[in-house]
Amino acid sequence: MKKINPHTIHTYINNIHNNIKLNPTYEEHGSIDYLDLTNLRKHTRLEVDIHRKPTTADTTINFLSSHPIEQKTAAYRFHIAHLHSLLLDANKIRIQKEWETIKSIATNNFPQHLLQKTSQWIQNRTNPIHNRKKDNKRIWATFTYHSPQIRKITNLFRSTNIGVAFKATTTLQQLIRPTMQNQKPQYEKLVYI
Repeated sequence: MKKINPHTIHTYINNIHNNIKLNPTYEEHGSIDYLDLTNLRKHTRLEVDIHRKPTTADTTINFLSSHPIEQKTAAYRFHIAHLHSLLLDANKIRIQKEWETIKSIATNNFPQHLLQKTSQWIQNRTNPIHNRKKDNKRIWATFTYHSPQIRKITNLFRSTNIGVAFKATTTLQQLIRPTMQNQKPQYEKLVYI
């Protein structure tokens, strides 16, 4: 059986079309990064760790901004759920390192006590004992989030099968759109005698 080396594959793919260029990542020191994971090859098993690119920004929606709490916590819910779902092979050092990274991201943007509550909530949801009923299909309604007072209205739907999603009042489209003022062109402002 003939083995094909990675260089042969790389050359073949790059010669298929001028616009297609493969930029492979090779294993170094027993590890390789793929998407947001680092795959580690040990003597008897494979392990995973969370990978962040060097250009990763630690900016999230600021907690004091006028956005729904669901949007403010979305990034932290993702990071914490990722941490708990992988469990990083139960390696306490990796788990602690990732938790410190999440806390560091939250330092300027999110209260630490809410970060702890979010982590507890996610741990309880991922616990196999915690089973949610999914008998009823939810109907979703969107509300424009003007201020926290909108919760008074949306709380009325809590005991129903209507789910509430919020949309922000300030969108990128509104920020980018040029403002059109009713100004006459310069030549119409001239006075002729």
